[in-house]
Amino acid sequence: MKSRHQTCAGCRDGEAFPGGIAMAFQPIVSAADGSIFAYEALVRGENGEGAGTVLARVTEENRYAFDQACRRMAIRSAASLGLADLGARLSINFMPNAVYKAEACIRLTLETARETGFPLSSIIFEFTEDEMIRDTDHVKDIVRAYKSYGFLTALDDFGAGYAGLGLLANFQTDIVKLDMDLIRDIDTDRARRAIVRGIVVMAKDLGITLIAEGIETAGEHAVLCDLGIDHLQGYVIARPGFMNLPVPMQVRLAA
Repeated sequence: MKSRHQTCAGCRDGEAFPGGIAMAFQPIVSAADGSIFAYEALVRGENGEGAGTVLARVTEENRYAFDQACRRMAIRSAASLGLADLGARLSINFMPNAVYKAEACIRLTLETARETGFPLSSIIFEFTEDEMIRDTDHVKDIVRAYKSYGFLTALDDFGAGYAGLGLLANFQTDIVKLDMDLIRDIDTDRARRAIVRGIVVMAKDLGITLIAEGIETAGEHAVLCDLGIDHLQGYVIARPGFMNLPVPMQVRLAA
């Protein structure tokens, strides 16, 4: 029987994924002073094609290679752009179901960080609540292992599906990113404000950092700051930059 370590060997360099990929970067800023907390790496085609074009090529057979290829490209691109020199972190999306075993499948990440001189403590790994979680214990093991290497972990799209509260009950990531559906029109929607206010209280009790993503208006931005969200991300701050690090805009708070 093939071991997990041997199984991972075939996908560790990402060569099995068809076609080239590149990265776009979108800043995440502090709600307190607008300083850059991190840049999220978002997959693109090698000529700037949208993420959907790339994701359409992901299959059950090559998703492991895709996950590894994205990690490698994100770190190499961030290093070449001097992201760590800005004092910012790099947030990388990963697929829990594309990890056989955390200790084996993290090897290429460690090698790439070492080759480029990118600090492990500046890397955030985020996974989405919306992705089908086949084995909660497996995800818990991944989060525990990644923390032991010095990475931060994040639960993305919190509130988009039905598993979020259950996941947090079983294990806590360092960061939770609120889904844009909770954010949209929060300045005029009492229900959304009440829900997010409750999440802020829960996050503080658990020692979790909150990021609101998908912010599109100054009104949404102002309300999220008032509610005590730690960090902010969205078009009102900056659109993703293809193979560059966009400078965040200073958002004028709505009256």
